[in-house]
Amino acid sequence: MHRDMITQHAVVIAGGGPTGLMLAAELALAKVDVAIVERRASQDVAGSRSRGLHARSLEVLDQRGVVERFVSQGQPVQNVAFGQTPLDLSDFPTRHNHGLALLQERFERILAQWVEELAVPIYRGCEVTGFAQDDTGVDVALSDGRALRAKYLVGCDGGRSLVRKAAGIEFPGWDASISYLIAEVEMTGAPAFGIRRDEKGTFAMGKQADGSVGVVLREEQVNTGEAPTLETLREGLVRLYGSDFGLRSATYLSRFTDMTRQAASYRDRRVLLAGDAAHVHSPMGGQGLNLGVQDAVNLGWKLAQVVRGVSPESLLDTYQAERHPVAARALRKTMAQTALSRGDARMDAVRETLSELLRMDEPRKQYAAMMSGLDVQYDLGAGHPLLGRRVPDLDLVTADGPRRVFQLLHEARPVLLDLGEPGSLDLAPWADRVQRVSARDPGEWVLPVLGVVPAPVAVLIRPDGHVAWVGEGTEQGLPEALARWFGPPSTT
Repeated sequence: MHRDMITQHAVVIAGGGPTGLMLAAELALAKVDVAIVERRASQDVAGSRSRGLHARSLEVLDQRGVVERFVSQGQPVQNVAFGQTPLDLSDFPTRHNHGLALLQERFERILAQWVEELAVPIYRGCEVTGFAQDDTGVDVALSDGRALRAKYLVGCDGGRSLVRKAAGIEFPGWDASISYLIAEVEMTGAPAFGIRRDEKGTFAMGKQADGSVGVVLREEQVNTGEAPTLETLREGLVRLYGSDFGLRSATYLSRFTDMTRQAASYRDRRVLLAGDAAHVHSPMGGQGLNLGVQDAVNLGWKLAQVVRGVSPESLLDTYQAERHPVAARALRKTMAQTALSRGDARMDAVRETLSELLRMDEPRKQYAAMMSGLDVQYDLGAGHPLLGRRVPDLDLVTADGPRRVFQLLHEARPVLLDLGEPGSLDLAPWADRVQRVSARDPGEWVLPVLGVVPAPVAVLIRPDGHVAWVGEGTEQGLPEALARWFGPPSTT
């Protein structure tokens, strides 16, 4: 096909779920021409899927100034647990010391509305069927016969990712050890609500907001093949509960397993992976959607700078270096939770022992911070405790009046927060890329788990809210950090 007949974009995202939408928003904020290819004709989501957000996901939405859109539609809740032991965040040093109960369908609709406001085109009702990459870009074939040309292609197309498979990226891990039926159903009888456990796993029923019944049933044998039927669900209810409770119909019926896999690499030249395309695991712990959103926030500003020629392509290597270990840890913890869901006497004893430990203050804080995403520290070398961690959302007094730290990140631009003598740090060679904000010392700096840390004189904050450099009274290391993360200094 003649190149003039191919629609061109700087970045094409395969998949318009939570990860793809968040990545599109990040790129659009950075003024990058991005488009989404989404197989669904609308943003409708079958079933409940994810049921909420963790604290760090709320923080990243707050960093972009849109968190209230989601909070207004959901319910604050303490939704963090490990091995079914609740982990309270209410004493954590964050404005979002809780999760948010919000069904994925609602989350996606709000996110899609924001992406629409940012004027991101979405090719709906079609999907990526193949691609070919060369030294300058990627030719992307769509199922409706159209073709796109992009500098980069990002696969946000789920656990069965065509992009990952076509790129030849290996997906090592563990096969399923258990499978579950998940459904939203109508029943005429009175079901037994609550969670139950036997030697093979967990099963539960609960009332939905619309009056239907949510059902999760462990299966007798691992099943990964044909889609389940209403009769399959009926048989499972009778086997585990002794009744089908007058099962009439299912508005949603699917199957999930504890298969656990992670892409060996998140990048093959001009093709990248994020979200479920990069990692799949059991939904226990509610990590999936949250990991994907945070993948997108880590990748978005880096990809934008490379596309715009601000940073060399090597910046994209830090995406793999930072996010791969975070997901690897989450995968191990979801595997542990699957094991803990089994109800034989020995596992009961393990669960009881673990629960005793997690009721102690320090272990609770450690695991609550991990499960909520508030403890993530990227390896940026030795130094101040803030280095590599999410910046606290402190109240500042600036020349323009009161500001929260997260307000400074609404445009997804890096910030040099100067709390010392105004103008003492030389930002001139990067002034076109990094905004300087001078403010008065905001008082104590407190991090989850660590508590109070030494107050910095200045901090360099990346667009994803992580601290790239800490000033303790000198400029030492600042030019190197600026060049590493935001490109070489300008010579004009």
